Amino acid sequence: MSMDGMNYAPKGKPCAVVQPGEFAFAAVGLDHGHIGGMCNGLIEAGAQLKWIYDTNEENLAKYLAMYPQAKRAQNEQEILEDAEVMLVASAAIPSERCAVGLRAMLAGKDYFADKAPMTTLEQLKQARDAVAKTGRKYAVYYSERLHVESAVFAGQLIEQGAIGRVIQTLGMGPHRFAESTRPDWFFKREKNGGILCDIGSHQIEQFLFYTGAKDAQITAARIENFNHPCHPGVDDFGDCTLLGDNGAAGYFRVDWFTPDGLPTWGDGRMFILGTDGYIELRKYTDVAREHERDHVYLVNGQGAFQYNVCGEVGFPYFGKLILDCINRTEQAMTQEHAFKAAELCIKAQIMAEEAKFEKYIR
Repeated sequence: MSMDGMNYAPKGKPCAVVQPGEFAFAAVGLDHGHIGGMCNGLIEAGAQLKWIYDTNEENLAKYLAMYPQAKRAQNEQEILEDAEVMLVASAAIPSERCAVGLRAMLAGKDYFADKAPMTTLEQLKQARDAVAKTGRKYAVYYSERLHVESAVFAGQLIEQGAIGRVIQTLGMGPHRFAESTRPDWFFKREKNGGILCDIGSHQIEQFLFYTGAKDAQITAARIENFNHPCHPGVDDFGDCTLLGDNGAAGYFRVDWFTPDGLPTWGDGRMFILGTDGYIELRKYTDVAREHERDHVYLVNGQGAFQYNVCGEVGFPYFGKLILDCINRTEQAMTQEHAFKAAELCIKAQIMAEEAKFEKYIR
């Protein structure tokens, strides 16, 4: 397990949904380590990583060594002109991810962005317009649900009716700051998008998915820089409450305060309350007991149950995404769901920044 969430790139059991060479993709923009998880998931589902490109030579060398089957592109255009490439994946600097996607979609490719998929409402409008114009996909790697087996299993339990109707989620997304390993853009608000837009996007996407809400209101949002005054472009704490259009409630807290004594990058947890029971996810560790991933606790009318699902569930999203690109379906995630999570995390960040500004000018 990585000590730094920026390099979170899990590997699962290969489960190919296509034949070798049937689905080629490229990685463009390697600024965030999540690109490794994105590539791993697609490769395990049978995709061929054909090209890798980045303007940063260090990043490029790292990922070419990691994926020797891929070729180095001389520029982005070489990838966009390759008719075999069906999907472009990118973990570029957050503020630049939308622009990469616009170019990919206009070239006839589907696009797979790391979270947060964009940092402004204007970028979101541009992405929506491009999807409508081109008919291409703008998929998003919300890894804390899609690439975590306990989170996948929780969705299966809910679908089976294990806790009835979901009426509230409570999420905690702590991360290790790991200051010495962070690139310069991480410390600049105009580049990183802010804590609620960035790591808060995981939490909002999970709220929408688990509750089944199609839309939500941000009822409160807060950000602070409690302990990093030398980095004024960083929020090290944020929290938010939401009210879904179906009446479900949500609250989450995200922060950069994981202590050095924790043997992983963050004690991510999710509590899901239903009318007939509840679920707790201990995603990355079970503190001071056993350093194992993916513990799921279920309590309902039939009893109290504990599951360790690491290595048992897999990551079905990636295979579904490949088939969606081929068949033009929406089995992995609907476009509206991906964009709605992005919209709400940007709005939460804006609300929190406005509240913080008003507080300090009084």
